[in-house]
Amino acid sequence: MNRKTPSQREIALLQRSREGDHAAFKDLYDLNAAPLFRFMSQFSPGEDQVKDWVQRAFIKAFENLSSFNGISLFATWLFKLALNEMRSDFRRAAILSFVPSLGDEHASDQDEETSFEWDHTMKHWLKQLDETKRAVFLLYEVEGYSHAEIADFLQIRESASRTLLTRAKQFLRNRWEEERKAL
Repeated sequence: MNRKTPSQREIALLQRSREGDHAAFKDLYDLNAAPLFRFMSQFSPGEDQVKDWVQRAFIKAFENLSSFNGISLFATWLFKLALNEMRSDFRRAAILSFVPSLGDEHASDQDEETSFEWDHTMKHWLKQLDETKRAVFLLYEVEGYSHAEIADFLQIRESASRTLLTRAKQFLRNRWEEERKAL
């Protein structure tokens, strides 16, 4: 999947949005809100928190649309804005760890079906990764972005993206093997 260059539709929507066409910006929102929400939800168990980050990212994008150069994808810029909003919130709250309290999660574990256990377990393991490794893993494996795009999103080198993905996969593989041995 090559997502490095904007489509003609995206270019047209951006141009119309810059000219004040709110319907065009709504179309940009409709194209990008779900993937952005899905990605950002991996950083917080609270849906309201994620909605807030997504909303603030779109507001910033709208307010600063004239500064968007259009060389990269709008989604690339939008993901950066959302990540910056998230980081800003975490800095303000002085939160050092992104791992949620495990007490609430385990209370409902006994009622869940076996098919959901892997999903729940994988989410728990992903939350054990540091923010950057988790972001690289999700952007590459789930969202389908290239290492070049991920490097641009996270402001890291492309080689660092590859290394972080390898480390994240190794961590998850080790957890998977531990889980299988325990059965």
